[in-house]
Amino acid sequence: MEPFNRLDGIAAPMPLVNIDTDMIIPKQFLKTIKRSGLGVSAFREMRYDADGNENSDFVLNKPAYRASSILVTGDNFGCGSSREHAPWALLDFGIRCVISTSFADIFFNNCLKNGILPIVLPKDQRDALMEDAEKGENARLGIDLEAQTITRPNGETIAFDVDSFRKHCLLNGLDDIGLTLQKADAVRSYETALAADRSWV
Repeated sequence: MEPFNRLDGIAAPMPLVNIDTDMIIPKQFLKTIKRSGLGVSAFREMRYDADGNENSDFVLNKPAYRASSILVTGDNFGCGSSREHAPWALLDFGIRCVISTSFADIFFNNCLKNGILPIVLPKDQRDALMEDAEKGENARLGIDLEAQTITRPNGETIAFDVDSFRKHCLLNGLDDIGLTLQKADAVRSYETALAADRSWV
């Protein structure tokens, strides 16, 4: 998993509430177990028409937001089914941070396990960042995970909370496999001792 420390990027506004995981990545794309290649289908039904042509009204199709790495969203983002493909699709598109007032629990945890930082803020602070995000090419935010701050285009900073263990994992690029591999020496020592003590097993 790629470490997350600082992110300075364009923020795209997505004020729609209750964006569920099927809207993020429709069910027909769940056949793959690869984490790459899903970005082109992220928000499929909003990004494209029935013929596969881009919908020019959708925010991520607009020139100013094509390189967005941050989403500022409506309430209850990531609700619906517990598909891990949703954060895979966002990450493959280039999204590393999602800011909202609330997230579905499973989606929230899946983001953290895949290198995406979900930030929960009070409505007034989220709304201020939504206004910043609506400024097009000037919609740049600075996310500092170590300091736990968001820097707005006007220089104002907003503090956010993050679980200390999840912060450690993001800063060091540790997913569940990475955490397990940190114990590799201890596992090998245990297995060697066990083999010597119970050679018949």
